[in-house]
Amino acid sequence: MTDADPVRLYRTVRLIRRFEERAIELVRAGHIVGGIHPYLGQEGIAAGVCAALGVDDVVVGTHRGHGHVLAKGADPARMLAELCGRATGLNAGRGGSMHAADFGVGVLGANAIVGASGAIVTGAVWARRRRGADTVGVSFFGDGAVNEGMLLEAFNLAALWRVPVLFVCENNGYATTMPVAGAVAGSITGRAAAFGMPAAVVDGQDPEAVRDAAAAAVARLRAGGGPELIEASTYRFDAHHTFEHVVRLDYRPPEEVARGRARDPVAIQGARLSAADLAAVDAEVERQLAAAVEFALASPEPDPAGALAHLYASGLTARTGGG
Repeated sequence: MTDADPVRLYRTVRLIRRFEERAIELVRAGHIVGGIHPYLGQEGIAAGVCAALGVDDVVVGTHRGHGHVLAKGADPARMLAELCGRATGLNAGRGGSMHAADFGVGVLGANAIVGASGAIVTGAVWARRRRGADTVGVSFFGDGAVNEGMLLEAFNLAALWRVPVLFVCENNGYATTMPVAGAVAGSITGRAAAFGMPAAVVDGQDPEAVRDAAAAAVARLRAGGGPELIEASTYRFDAHHTFEHVVRLDYRPPEEVARGRARDPVAIQGARLSAADLAAVDAEVERQLAAAVEFALASPEPDPAGALAHLYASGLTARTGGG
């Protein structure tokens, strides 16, 4: 199932990069309320991992989750509409940046709760396996999640029941502003070893290195090998959240940021393409995202009368409060 085409892999990292840059523009223009957590610099991880998955496999992302949603195949136009809170969004404008989901392509949701992805995807894959499906799941999380009890409980359950989940730690070196060295005792891979899970460290800036490591792990998962962990070393190019563009938090030395940005996953993968292929993909992505912005901004806002819909699985609509 692995997609080994270097052109398609480049297209994914380029799409995520330009999507995030366009989204930041819409934040600054006031069309996306509340801001976003940009995925800039980490595109190679989502692109590489999702290139190793099949259409029936599932993923759960993080608060920095746009890349995961796009890499798994969600429509960028509907995703951008979701960020803008429009009725045509993936979740009719109800999920927004941190809760976007597209069950049709196996995205069970981004998640604003740090470390929650592990528990959600472990349960979802276990249920699908009980029904006879050949499903593999991926839990994306950051280095700031590895001390969360919820994630460690998911490690334990997945290992005990041999649930085929690939746990992917996107280690960008910071939990918001806290350096990983000041927050994580021992090692991240050591967390997996404690539960008997194989673990490996991979260069998260190289999309093909990520894809190859993920493909090997997914093959073992499908063969019944039990859960595994990949720690993808990466660097966040932009702010933790776009509010930093206003408040200008000072916690990363400029020389560190320059070193981190020197290894750009878009450039690394782009160097593997011919000049003609590179130009064609870049132009295609620009056309697609220009249309996505136009679609999102032209879409209607949700009707406030439906604000209480979808609260109950039965379809029951809650009553409005009395005056």
